[in-house]
Amino acid sequence: MIDIQKIREDFPILKRKVNGYPLVYFDNAATSQTPQQVINCIVDYYSNYNANIHRGVHTLSQEATDKYEQARIKIQEHFNAKKAKEIIHTSGTTHAINLVANGFSTLLKEGDELIVSALEHHSNIVPWQMLCERTGAKLKVIPMSNDGELLMDAYAELLSDKTKLVFCNHISNALGVINPIEEIIEKAHAVGAAVLVDGAQACPHLKPDVQALDVDFYVASAHKMCGPTGVGILYGKEEWLSKLPPYQGGGEMIAEVTFEKTTYADLPHKFEAGTPNICGGIAFGAAIDYMNSIGFENILAYENELLAYGTEKLSEIDGLKIYGNTSKKASVISFNIEGIHPYDIGTIVDKLGIAVRTGHHCAQPIMDFFKIPGTVRASFAFYNTKEEIDGLVAAVKKAKMMLS
Repeated sequence: MIDIQKIREDFPILKRKVNGYPLVYFDNAATSQTPQQVINCIVDYYSNYNANIHRGVHTLSQEATDKYEQARIKIQEHFNAKKAKEIIHTSGTTHAINLVANGFSTLLKEGDELIVSALEHHSNIVPWQMLCERTGAKLKVIPMSNDGELLMDAYAELLSDKTKLVFCNHISNALGVINPIEEIIEKAHAVGAAVLVDGAQACPHLKPDVQALDVDFYVASAHKMCGPTGVGILYGKEEWLSKLPPYQGGGEMIAEVTFEKTTYADLPHKFEAGTPNICGGIAFGAAIDYMNSIGFENILAYENELLAYGTEKLSEIDGLKIYGNTSKKASVISFNIEGIHPYDIGTIVDKLGIAVRTGHHCAQPIMDFFKIPGTVRASFAFYNTKEEIDGLVAAVKKAKMMLS
């Protein structure tokens, strides 16, 4: 059971006002808020042991290195990776996807095929399109239903011995739909293809077990999990990471450098060129500790309550349509009101202190499928309340009245 008032006390930003109203923050799918425990971790780093890592014999460097590598182990344990070296620190999900896409440039040939789902964020589409342009590989798309669910029979027909890589998000950022990634992975492996899962939207709500999933690559961002921006991870099976060439050259990723030849460091440093976001990596570990202290089963159960309540209350508004109407959803509601542009609704509810996201949510193919310019997206986190949802409903009704 979640003590919601106690949890809300951990988030200083929830005490502020916007346009004279108490802040209601429903843009959690874009970035979550940061608890005081994580803020304290960031302050502690810069106040007490700010130093570069892995290269220094002095005390501060050793302390920073220890904290950074301890965070890697926390992340390994959280995702249940077999080895710590299978966790690569990145600047976020986008960086992690591009790292894998770059590596596959050496593994693909003309005529090979990649499969993407119709529900992807642009960051899990564009790098693969660029890869196809470089290699001559072909990109195929798993279609979706009007309810926002992937058509798995069509997916099965797309698979063949030409399929080399399948990539799909765990949860859609635009619709909140939870995809059947276990089935996607199993069927891809049956034809010898690797699978990359974009977990950016899933990790705030549930705790992925990469070994149980048997996924080849899994990517996530800290800032959607109560952590700082500019940091994330790539999980990759050791055998796959060993096949991929380094993504960037520079310090840290080398074993030996001469003007004649350079040899590369072992995992994970092979993919971690240059000075990383040291503080961010450490704070990511603190954010994982914070969320685990609440418990992901508790988080998911409470957010499901918010989703059900919000869906019921918003559905009572005449002319309001929710996109992604499926029972397998995370706490995201994307909606429009007939005849009103989503931007206009978002602007009015902001005047009342309520933060929602409007637009295509970096998922233009989804909006094109529904033949709409975008949606209003309200995304709930475990520190939100039903009373805040009531405020959103009242604000949307007011916007409708003003704009109709």
